Amino acid sequence: METMTNSLVVEKAKNSKIHDVDFNNLSFGSIYSDHMLVCDYANGQWQAPKIVPYQPITLEPSAKIFHYGQSIFEGMKAYKDESGNAWLFRPIENFTRFNKSAKRLAIPELPEAYFMEGLTTLLQVENDWIPQTPGSSLYIRPFILASGTGFHASPADEYKFIIACAPSGAYFSGKVKVLIEENYSRAANGGVGYAKAGGNYAGQFYPTQLAVEKGYQQVIWTDDNNHEYIEEAGAMNIFVRINDTLITGPTSDRILDGITRKSILDIAKDEGIATEVRKISVKEVVEAAMNGSLKEMFGAGTAAVVSPIAAFGYKDTDYELPELENSYASLLKKRITDIQYNRAEDKFGWRYKV
Repeated sequence: METMTNSLVVEKAKNSKIHDVDFNNLSFGSIYSDHMLVCDYANGQWQAPKIVPYQPITLEPSAKIFHYGQSIFEGMKAYKDESGNAWLFRPIENFTRFNKSAKRLAIPELPEAYFMEGLTTLLQVENDWIPQTPGSSLYIRPFILASGTGFHASPADEYKFIIACAPSGAYFSGKVKVLIEENYSRAANGGVGYAKAGGNYAGQFYPTQLAVEKGYQQVIWTDDNNHEYIEEAGAMNIFVRINDTLITGPTSDRILDGITRKSILDIAKDEGIATEVRKISVKEVVEAAMNGSLKEMFGAGTAAVVSPIAAFGYKDTDYELPELENSYASLLKKRITDIQYNRAEDKFGWRYKV
């Protein structure tokens, strides 16, 4: 690992915005903390990162991000426990996936020290921005964009790595109603579905907008060939409970290898819940809904953690899911958040002290 200990320049903001923030009434990702980390790639290597006041960035109109969409990002959170200690959750997994995404989009991979030391130093500077309000956290957005210029369709020669933070409340409130997609696809075999590329999400907005107009909050994506198998729920991995078995689809080059997904599978096994990682057909889900064996469906991801699904629509029919007192979704969400907020033992070694 390349080292950068004690080499990080920190330029403090002259005036903090923190006193203008109502930490008891936080939306998601719309208020930004005082500082950000910036690191440029130029002359064939990543330059020294630095922490600067949160501010606009200036790019040429010919910057390749605007023309060829070379950009990747990650989603992370910092949590604060009752004693005021700050924690991350499985950050090395985010770093590994970040570089996996970078490689797929021909972006230079980032040294681990730049990511981890840069992130932890930024969080130490922004410690007061990590909320202690129940259910809130500091959402962290590391991203890379192509800042190098030129209209030639080729990878850029310069990039910007930035980490910005936003104190945030819940991503979704309550259960959501979803529509199983029959026409559009989120990703295709051999594509970039497994990477956290900005364009993956841009391509989802229109089909989701159509679903919203029909009264749904999100789309359940299906495979790109025959729309026969369910794959993801909106921007999250999806879990289906049939009877007492929890099922999720296997990861592939179409499906994001979600960190919350992996954690849920491990916790479910620890709880003695039967799990299966396999393809789930739309037909199987509809039949289970009709015969009463479909007990739960929920999305899983960093932003929402676990997002229960109240109903799904398919071929102009809505299927309601039962309301359970002791749902797997609530149990698994509590287990994960108790680890994240340092309220319970972390037998998996996932918690990372800032």
